[in-house]
Amino acid sequence: MTPSTVEIAGACLFAIAILHTFTAPYFSRLGERYPAHAGIWHLLGEVEAVFGFWALVLVLFIFVSGGSGRAVEYLDTRNFTEPLFVFVIMVMAATRPVLQTVKRGIGTLAGAIPLPGSMGFYFTVLALVPLLGSFITEPAAMTLGAMILARSLFDGGISDRLKYATLGVLFVNVSIGGTLTAFAAPPVLMVAAKWNWDMAYMLSHIGWKATLAVLVNAGAATLLFRRELAAHRPAAGTVEAPVPATLVIVHLLFLVGVVAFSHHSAVFMGLFLFFLGVAHAYERHQDRLILREGLMVGFFLAGLVVLGGQQQWWLQPLLLSMSSEAVFYGATALTAVTDNAALTYLGSLVEGLSDEFKYALVTGAVTGGGLTVIANAPNPAGLSILKGYFKDEAVSPLYLFLAALAPTCVAILAFRLL
Repeated sequence: MTPSTVEIAGACLFAIAILHTFTAPYFSRLGERYPAHAGIWHLLGEVEAVFGFWALVLVLFIFVSGGSGRAVEYLDTRNFTEPLFVFVIMVMAATRPVLQTVKRGIGTLAGAIPLPGSMGFYFTVLALVPLLGSFITEPAAMTLGAMILARSLFDGGISDRLKYATLGVLFVNVSIGGTLTAFAAPPVLMVAAKWNWDMAYMLSHIGWKATLAVLVNAGAATLLFRRELAAHRPAAGTVEAPVPATLVIVHLLFLVGVVAFSHHSAVFMGLFLFFLGVAHAYERHQDRLILREGLMVGFFLAGLVVLGGQQQWWLQPLLLSMSSEAVFYGATALTAVTDNAALTYLGSLVEGLSDEFKYALVTGAVTGGGLTVIANAPNPAGLSILKGYFKDEAVSPLYLFLAALAPTCVAILAFRLL
């Protein structure tokens, strides 16, 4: 396949954007050093803004090289349903009625585990919430998990080692924990209909292995930091009045509606606007809606969609050159530098793939989904919620990669040996 000039430019800009995510903290420090232009430096230091910024550069390049018509046509052919969905589900899942309900359920289950301090609660959040993502979708699970951990663990003051370990396990577990069904994990969703992968197939071939890996990862992290967690006590926050059961049911119905119509942006955006009206009408039962955080995550994913549209020329031949054994590890590695759903989507375009190749491609894609921020669509949602607890509000990509490495290896063992 001979790439066009735009495709080569897109690949170069994609590589620059990836490097930019690793240097984002440096731009934030430049803002402190040069206050006269602090605004632009802090913007470039926002990880969520990186791909949107370089996507704009790509669109401008298309505009200059091919005219406004070609640039507009390219944007019109991109599918922005996933960024819109992640934005909507992130805002709705983080509301007080939903968050309070899930937190109470987790607290009840954690209370049945005879472990000291926050050990039982920590294990339950990292094990249960990612698996819940198979039913409420991964972005919702990531939002709930990050919000609960922020208020019950990070607010209480914990070590940097525990922060990074928690983020790494959360990212990996959410990526593999959404594979019990065929509609919750983006990389599975891309291929499920074409390959006839229903819930029975997912549970029997992938889901039970993912569940075991999630439990092992959560248990290992709990044991590794048992001393700190046993001594940890949740921060004393303001006591929230119980939300009326009727309002909780209404919120859950909105959530179910959005999940059910996740492929139809006109429908779930309409439901979301109606939801905003309900949230405003019962403002006394709400915390601040995380609209800014959700929009930044949506902007990040939209930029990834724009830049990712020019990567097929090198990604697809690379994947197809591998055997079914090699494609698992290749997909795991490639996922770290591109969205895992993009990999499986490219695989769905190819006819005549063996069942072993299909399994290896999807399991490899979800296995590597916690290694970087861009590896899995829900990761930016978790990052936007938890990054404020890290120094300079910046999460080191290297430390995140190292923290996610051991949980990723557990997932590799589960999918390749079981």
